[in-house]
Amino acid sequence: MSMAQRERRALVEAMDAAGPDAPTLCGTWTVRDLAAHLIVRERRPDAAPGILLRPLAARLESVQAKVAVQPFERLLELVRTGPPWWSPLKPVDAVANLSEMFVHHEDVRRAESGWEPRELAAEDEDQLWKLLRRMGRLAYRKSPVPIMLATPDGRSVAVVSGDGPGVTLTGKPSELLLHAFGRDEVRIAATGADDAVRTVLALDRSI
Repeated sequence: MSMAQRERRALVEAMDAAGPDAPTLCGTWTVRDLAAHLIVRERRPDAAPGILLRPLAARLESVQAKVAVQPFERLLELVRTGPPWWSPLKPVDAVANLSEMFVHHEDVRRAESGWEPRELAAEDEDQLWKLLRRMGRLAYRKSPVPIMLATPDGRSVAVVSGDGPGVTLTGKPSELLLHAFGRDEVRIAATGADDAVRTVLALDRSI
């Protein structure tokens, strides 16, 4: 079973435990809204492009709202079973859905007070590090200052180059990946000039 599949199962368990009206870290979305988003992404290719293309966002919102009113148990089952055989995401599930399932799993977990980071296997952290190396430059593309991502075990990657005072963000790959995907409920350390650090932490990191 791939990490993406394991995170999918864990996400559904977390959603079920939290309940349909529980908050998430996805803005105003509840767990029900998040489930509807995942279902549309994987099962409604006629509407899913609205996730990335603003002119199609209205149709996406309309379709997602209709999906969201289904019984919560049905929504969870559709998320659990993943993309159907005809979905373009099916053959690339292990790669295309790794960040989606991991980040949204944490969106449910960390919306609750008292959350603590999970202890992931070293192999899972390695997978997330590889993903972070690919996505980091895109995530921090709006930064006006250089950024280095580093882990406690000595790995590092420059995601934004340039002159001037830079910032180093240090943490486990899982925590750095969540930050790269725009989440602030993370355990990382930011070092550098005060102004540069404030700039980086306030960045729009949407992907």
